[in-house]
Amino acid sequence: MLEETHTDCFAWALLSNHFHLLLRCNQVGLSQFMRRLLTGYAINFNHRHTRIGHLFQNRYKSIICEEDPYLLELIRYIHLNPLRARIVSDLDSLDDYSWSGHAVLVGKNKLCGQAIDEVLQFFGKNYLVARRIYRQFVADGVALGQRPELVGGGLRRSQKAAGTQGEIESYDERVLGGGAFVEALQKDVNLQAIMPPKLSLHEIQAVVGKLFKIEPISIMQRTRMNSISEARAVFCCIAVRFIGKKGTDTGKFLGIGPTGVSRAVRRGEQLIEERSELKANLDKILNQ
Repeated sequence: MLEETHTDCFAWALLSNHFHLLLRCNQVGLSQFMRRLLTGYAINFNHRHTRIGHLFQNRYKSIICEEDPYLLELIRYIHLNPLRARIVSDLDSLDDYSWSGHAVLVGKNKLCGQAIDEVLQFFGKNYLVARRIYRQFVADGVALGQRPELVGGGLRRSQKAAGTQGEIESYDERVLGGGAFVEALQKDVNLQAIMPPKLSLHEIQAVVGKLFKIEPISIMQRTRMNSISEARAVFCCIAVRFIGKKGTDTGKFLGIGPTGVSRAVRRGEQLIEERSELKANLDKILNQ
């Protein structure tokens, strides 16, 4: 898919229950790329393991990042994930870990479409020298730990951690970048389209109220009334699948348990797919 869609992949890591990708989309948007990737993988996995149903629990979490100065830091952060998760024991083991772009960059593995040249050029013109310096760069990152400032809203967090005085620049939890970069995203209509949706559970409640033409507060009721029951299901689907809220937080908001949320998400997804008018109105509201 990377080659077919001309998408640049700078870093990736597969772990036991989740994965990380650092992508630059060119001809195909992120949502379309991820839909094809996840749907294709789920179909293949289900076929191999003779199973049906959803494979991924929630909508993927996406963060837009400013290439300079965050590109190299994110590459290092993502490639150290298997070591932080203790899937591998040390840097030598990480070099041989097949399910990470790090092994590709140090020459131990291959992945068609990974942007090897563009990454290594930051470390030198000669491949051998660049790989050696890159590996040392990764090794230096081991002591830096979890790096919470690199997982969204990083500018504000890093300013707070550093005790920076004065007015905090513009920030957005969906963006990793400087204030000017954040403001450019917020003002540019074309760029706004690639930003992941940002809605609170109360705002989702209002959206569902509009969709079903009911009072938003009625969604909180546990009732057998079909319209309310359907609205609650669509609420769970939007919160978990579209926005990326945690199932536990969604359940607490509605007063139901994790199993109930899972059932509601599946039902909500089915309702949205079956009712074209509901789906069209939802897309219109979320993209306003």
